[in-house]
Amino acid sequence: MLNFVFSDVFTEMAVLMLVAAVTGYIGVRLRQPLIVAFIAVGTLVGPSVLGWVSADDKVDLLAQLGIALLLFVVGLKLDLHIIRTMGLVALASGLGQVFFTSVFGYFISIALGMTSVTALYVAVALTFSSTIIIVKLLSDKREVDSLHGRIAIGFLIVQDIVVVLVMIGLTALAQAGNTASLRWEAIELLFKGAMFIAAIGILMRYVLTPLLHQLARSSELLILFAFAWAVAMGSACVHLGFSKEVGAFLAGVSLASTPYREAIGARLVSLRDFLLLFFFIDLGAGLQLATLGTHVVPAIVLSLFVLIGNPLIVMIILGAMGYRRRTSFLAGLTVAQISEFSLILGALGMSLGHIDEDTMGLITLVGLITISASTYMILYSHPLYERIFPWLGVFERKWPYREEAHDQITEKSEFDVILFGLGRFGSVIGQELLKRGQRVLGVDFDPVLVHRREGHGYAVRYGDAEDPEFLTTLPLRQVRWVLSSVREMPVNLALLHGLRDHGYKGCVAVTAYATHNAEQLEHAGADWVLIPYADAAEKAIDKLFGAIVKLPPQEDRRNEPVS
Repeated sequence: MLNFVFSDVFTEMAVLMLVAAVTGYIGVRLRQPLIVAFIAVGTLVGPSVLGWVSADDKVDLLAQLGIALLLFVVGLKLDLHIIRTMGLVALASGLGQVFFTSVFGYFISIALGMTSVTALYVAVALTFSSTIIIVKLLSDKREVDSLHGRIAIGFLIVQDIVVVLVMIGLTALAQAGNTASLRWEAIELLFKGAMFIAAIGILMRYVLTPLLHQLARSSELLILFAFAWAVAMGSACVHLGFSKEVGAFLAGVSLASTPYREAIGARLVSLRDFLLLFFFIDLGAGLQLATLGTHVVPAIVLSLFVLIGNPLIVMIILGAMGYRRRTSFLAGLTVAQISEFSLILGALGMSLGHIDEDTMGLITLVGLITISASTYMILYSHPLYERIFPWLGVFERKWPYREEAHDQITEKSEFDVILFGLGRFGSVIGQELLKRGQRVLGVDFDPVLVHRREGHGYAVRYGDAEDPEFLTTLPLRQVRWVLSSVREMPVNLALLHGLRDHGYKGCVAVTAYATHNAEQLEHAGADWVLIPYADAAEKAIDKLFGAIVKLPPQEDRRNEPVS
């Protein structure tokens, strides 16, 4: 191991960020996820190699701030309506996955020769997936607001709550000498949680919104308060016996119903991404390479179970609940890794004397394998699904009713236009089409937007333009137009290819960010490409130029009487 002592903290952080930037650039050039590159940076600068960063270093503080801010931003996007609508599926899939993974993981661990206590710890560690990593990946892919994204975040939050309860229970069990004491610990925990949530509710109702109205006079002060609020709530939860992640998430939820949540979220994204760099570096720095080599075979077996078995469990649960195979598959991939909570649980087991360093090394190696592999699986989830979807029919009911609540209505109706994307641009297009007497069927992958557009004068359905299987459920033969207001190139290209494969003969119009994308979209089969900003600017100049032409010459206007 190489060790180098920096002259000051500033120089150390500068070198660390330069190493991260260079490694990240190499990773991008090699088409590798930045998450894996940053974990590699952590391993390189950690105690096992260069020794620049340790687990109790200042990097750990920045990592914790990044975690708190990430969960705060997630909570900021979840209003009470989403929590109510996703509560049942989140609870069923989250608890179901935890239970079945624990059971199967326990018997696999026993088969690998572990003792009962060690097997129990390993099995429980395999059940928890990384909320931080999954939310980061879904955010990068802009799938947080999709149906599978909301389901995944829901059951990941359930997992986080379960692991907190498990750790509190283990600590209480070690400290309490009898069952009565353990029972009192559980009652005290529930009471604290109920009082904390009640306090948040009162603040949401009477304090936070008026306070934000005052703070919003200065955007800098508003962002500073939001960050401080997230950290303060996380700290309060730690003192109450919960985790800082739960507190930061609840802090975000408490501001989600205010009119400032979009402004706060947009301003905090860059800071969140910067601080998360240190989380991944800290995760890599915690790996002890010296103890990993002896656990390769058990780690591969357990990693395959996590990478394949966990998604299968989630797919079975979601399929039984009435979701399509695509939604179940994309949501199931998010549990194909173990969490930083798994490592924390293992460290707790070591401190309590339940497991040894070898078991901790095994859990760490499984974490490294599954986090790296599942990152690729999630980033390339759509191509992966297209390759294997014919074999996934067993995970779908004959009628996936939860995603087809509007199908019976729309199948009996006639439409002129199918409109993909019901955001601000798409909703305006839909209203203009209605004014011109067109019968519109609106489609969006965000269930909240679908709910909001109901009753706006046109039929709406949940669906994903990138899902070729979903296109078969649409009345393509009767419509003259398919119009996409979504500006992401991969989505529009997938839609164009899907329409072509299904033999659609009507006209297709798609939307792009810039003019250089128009040629590629037209080559893929688009009849028209809308470029909102350029089109609006051209129309504005035409209108302005027409008005200028009608004006008299400047010298004539000088003699006009002033009105």
